[in-house]
Amino acid sequence: MSEQTAASVDRSVIALDVGGTQIKGGVFTGNGTVQHSEQWLTRAERGPNAVIDTILRCADELAGLATRSGRPAEAVGIVVPGIVDETAGIAVHSTNLAWHKVPMRHTLAKHLDLPVAFGHDVRAGGLAEARLGAGRGCHSFLFVPLGTGIAAAVMTDGQALPGAHGSAGELGHLVVRPGGDPCTCGSHGCLETLASASAIARRYTHATGEPHVTAQEVDRRAQAGDPEATRIWGEAIEALADGLATTVTLLDPERIILGGGLAKAGETLFAPLRTALTQRLTFQHAPQLLPAELGHQAGCLGSALLAQDLLGNHSRP
Repeated sequence: MSEQTAASVDRSVIALDVGGTQIKGGVFTGNGTVQHSEQWLTRAERGPNAVIDTILRCADELAGLATRSGRPAEAVGIVVPGIVDETAGIAVHSTNLAWHKVPMRHTLAKHLDLPVAFGHDVRAGGLAEARLGAGRGCHSFLFVPLGTGIAAAVMTDGQALPGAHGSAGELGHLVVRPGGDPCTCGSHGCLETLASASAIARRYTHATGEPHVTAQEVDRRAQAGDPEATRIWGEAIEALADGLATTVTLLDPERIILGGGLAKAGETLFAPLRTALTQRLTFQHAPQLLPAELGHQAGCLGSALLAQDLLGNHSRP
């Protein structure tokens, strides 16, 4: 190993992935090598300022761990959901965190006195999949986590497209059923109201009156022949195929990489979705439909890579 490479591997960074339910964090060295990982509850119901205070405490904890390991952190990466201005370091709007125009990069940099890389959680996940996961060696792909909501990272040559206003890839807010159920964005019939994990669980509860049934349980019941579960799971796949077909027509990706909790369903999701998507395409080339490789750590790994990039440790996939 060269002296330059060894120095690069030894440089330590802090990574934070802030979600509506949990904050994932870690201390990383090199190209995404994890030294320590941790999770905390976000408890967003306490209000936006309380969430910021929690993030700062989490960052302090990780900084202390890095220092005690003998490799003090030299940079920080933080990624958040919603609409973000990555250049300005501002969380423009995040419904799950009740944030509006929060200068998170400046706040964290001032608190730790370290350089901070700021990004979008899904685009960071796409970056991690591009360098370390299912997007390696792929010129053009979509990274689509299917969880509480639905979004996409539009990846080209290892870089995520942010859009003019930081909102590129909001796949979950494509209207696939005009006049359908209301969405948190203010529209009706968005993909997210049918095919997200929360929507599948909510629709099953509404149909059966049975509370606390997860999307994963709806899938299991559908495979066992439960008629309501079969209907709701099938409608989710049809809606997802509609949304992805529109995206394929616009962007012509080589691959679509599905992550998030729903992707754990495996072929009970992927097999019918491949068929439904192919049926909707005519002149378009059907992309490979693959599961993500990095699981729930993709966002945190991407955050670490953004921080490593600040230190000049960027290696292409």
